[in-house]
Amino acid sequence: MKKLIVIAVLFLAQTITAQNYKFGKVSEEELLEKSHPDYPEAVAAILYSKKQVSFQYYQGRGFVQNNEVHQRIKIYTKEGFDYATKIISLYQGERSSSREEVKGLKAYTYNLEGGKIVKDKLTKDGIFDEETSKYRNTTKFTMPNIKEGCIIEYEYIVQSPFTGIDDVTFQQLIPIKRMELKVSTPEYYKYSKILNPRATFVPTIEETKESGRITITSRATFKAGLQSQGGGRNKSSGGTINYQADVLIGNMDNIPPLKDENYVDNLSNYQAKLILELEEIAWPDEPIKYLSTSWEKVTKTIYDDSDFGDQLKKNNYYEDDLNALLSGVPETDLPQRAAIVFNHVKSKVKWNDYYGYTSEQGVAKAYKQGTGNSGDINLMLTSMLRYAGLDANPVLVSTKSNGIPLIPTRSGFNYVISAVSLGDSMILLDATRKFTTANILPTNSLNWLGRLIKEDGSSGWVDLIPKITSNESVSLNVKLSSDLSASGKARHQFTNYQAKNIRNRFDNYNNEEIIKSLEKDKGEIDITELELEHMYDINEAVSESYSYVLNNAMEDIGGNLYVTPLLFLASKENPFKEDVRSYPIDFVYPIADKYMVNVMIPEGYTVESLPESVKYQFNGTDGEFTYLSKLNGNFIQFSVSLDLNKTLILPEEYQQFKEFYQLMIEKQTEQVVLKKI
Repeated sequence: MKKLIVIAVLFLAQTITAQNYKFGKVSEEELLEKSHPDYPEAVAAILYSKKQVSFQYYQGRGFVQNNEVHQRIKIYTKEGFDYATKIISLYQGERSSSREEVKGLKAYTYNLEGGKIVKDKLTKDGIFDEETSKYRNTTKFTMPNIKEGCIIEYEYIVQSPFTGIDDVTFQQLIPIKRMELKVSTPEYYKYSKILNPRATFVPTIEETKESGRITITSRATFKAGLQSQGGGRNKSSGGTINYQADVLIGNMDNIPPLKDENYVDNLSNYQAKLILELEEIAWPDEPIKYLSTSWEKVTKTIYDDSDFGDQLKKNNYYEDDLNALLSGVPETDLPQRAAIVFNHVKSKVKWNDYYGYTSEQGVAKAYKQGTGNSGDINLMLTSMLRYAGLDANPVLVSTKSNGIPLIPTRSGFNYVISAVSLGDSMILLDATRKFTTANILPTNSLNWLGRLIKEDGSSGWVDLIPKITSNESVSLNVKLSSDLSASGKARHQFTNYQAKNIRNRFDNYNNEEIIKSLEKDKGEIDITELELEHMYDINEAVSESYSYVLNNAMEDIGGNLYVTPLLFLASKENPFKEDVRSYPIDFVYPIADKYMVNVMIPEGYTVESLPESVKYQFNGTDGEFTYLSKLNGNFIQFSVSLDLNKTLILPEEYQQFKEFYQLMIEKQTEQVVLKKI
């Protein structure tokens, strides 16, 4: 009997202390918590996250998607204040019936003051609606009275007339204590489901069924789907319709945060997430409508879109201009014709900073107005290239911030570029940016694979990872002085992506601003006589030269001079410090850096010791570092090079690569010792 009483008391105690996640039931214990028990470095933590996706039937409208969100977040430090601002992205169609809306938003900030819980309500002054593109609005709110140790809590519903379900993310940059998920979809919509296979955390999802019911009034017409989708059956006599819903349920505790690491292509590519894509629609008494069951069906659906395929067929708006530009250029000179078309589009139509693989306003209007989204510009480019006699096709791309399409999907892409076949080679072009050239694309579009669509409806994958090497070649002359300074001339030459980076970095800078940027983090340096050549001649390498004086370039220890020959060009710190790597290292493109250094031995000194010549390799020829030194009269000459031929270093290769990189850093910072004669 006593044992039963003890068990009952323990159960009661657990019930009393169990966390209450009902909205508004924030506890004193939660507010008193100073840091996360398992992740003390966390700036904030999600104490509770609830997400429910369901479809509700409205007479005259059909099924409408309700996306319910409830989150409770603990903020530990000032660095966590960013989590007090929430941005909700909403699709906005041209008709009122095709717009997403936020419903029932309520939010509070909780603080502990004088031993009492004080709450501040989010007011209308803290809520902002903003149009971010033709088809996107955002509702943004910032919580009031944010302090270290506070808790914020909000809930809202996004009501959507669309069947597309956003990815369900299970991981953030901060830990999640408790997460509850329920996705319920009517039997008329069939979704493919996949958990991100690249994620290190694998959530557990259960599948089940539940019953749904639709009540119809005597004069109503039943439509199983949305009005824009059509379909359905009449039920003019009224009554009820029973249906089955497919349900996904997930209840998870203590979800680890994503680990932010150096050189990650896009952290969301490794985020635990559930991806849902509508495969088919099956209205009662009607043939099944297949959508994203295969890549062929996906690409056909996209090509048949009037804002995609039809835009490729239009040419009357540019015919006269293009005929004049191509006049006198032989039809057999395809590279020259491609270059003329590419440069014409870049100069004629400027990118409005909006992504999209479809045309936003129509290619003819974009051409006339001189501005458009990525779909306008690169579909126009593809059409013009075809008109000029080239084999050109659009390539669907998902930018790095948009993730990688893992299943046949229309929504997985958000960008488009153009591919031109010339013999056995393929050239990728993007006319949205000022400094792009053939096969030199914006780096955010280099997201593994793109999907090329041909006129006949066939499609295939295109490798977007650059194969062409980008070089930096440096010549450095060094004169050492008795005041421990070094001076001389430096010349840099940059090609391909490295040239594009320089152009992007210094575009619209004057000389003074460029010098200030070059001097940053280089010690006590003074740069003069700067010359920058071919900044805007994108078919040439960028050349950069300057004179410099570097104070405190050496150390005088017991009359001997100690100097690092690479001076301010040496990498001083290994960015790869972690013992274990969770995600691949992404260098984006192959790199070849070479430094030629000539150090003049100061009068009255001789070489005491010289760094030895070495060669380090990573994984055969995937990475190679060479360091050659030799004495040549009054000069010490160094040839230092780094070649990274593999752009993606996998986690299992991390230890070897980390050691390779550390050896390189140590060698670059090794010193020459000069002894007084």
